[in-house]
Amino acid sequence: FVNKSKIRSKILKFRKDNTNKNFKIDTRKFFSFLKTRKYNFKNFGGYYPTNHEIDDLEILYLLEKKNYNILLPIIRKNNQMDFFKWSRNDPLKINKYGIPEPIKSKIFYPEILFVPLVAYDDNLNRLGYGGGFYDRYINKIEKYKKIIKIGLAFSYQRLKKIPFAEHDKKLDFIMTEKGILEWKYYF
Repeated sequence: FVNKSKIRSKILKFRKDNTNKNFKIDTRKFFSFLKTRKYNFKNFGGYYPTNHEIDDLEILYLLEKKNYNILLPIIRKNNQMDFFKWSRNDPLKINKYGIPEPIKSKIFYPEILFVPLVAYDDNLNRLGYGGGFYDRYINKIEKYKKIIKIGLAFSYQRLKKIPFAEHDKKLDFIMTEKGILEWKYYF
């Protein structure tokens, strides 16, 4: 049995020391990917990048220009999370974890969700930060609707196997600078 917290510490240190600050998701590849899937969505959940995470803001801004609702999470009591509409011109407040959040408004439910992660494997398992926020949120939402979960990572965050527990939620896709991982293949 491999300890998740040891893996997490090593990957986070490596990411901090090796992150290319100028790396961004290839927006053309992303929109081409969405187009080939013919997803019907209006609400897109993202995150405000911190702690050397992949920056998803450019894609969120482009989606907003195309009249999609952009949603960011707010962490609530009992380590629960909900998503709220946000525009690039809206103010943000910093939560107790140092993460920018939108000012509360009406709760929205994303059809597609970018999920930050610490590490991933070819079986689309994700190692998060250890708080279980995304696992709980996905579990809650999937009782009512299907949600497409896309993990964002650098290719060096790939591990042979992620320790997986019953409450952990698999991703549908993982995007890296090398492409999109789906069912063990990049394209």
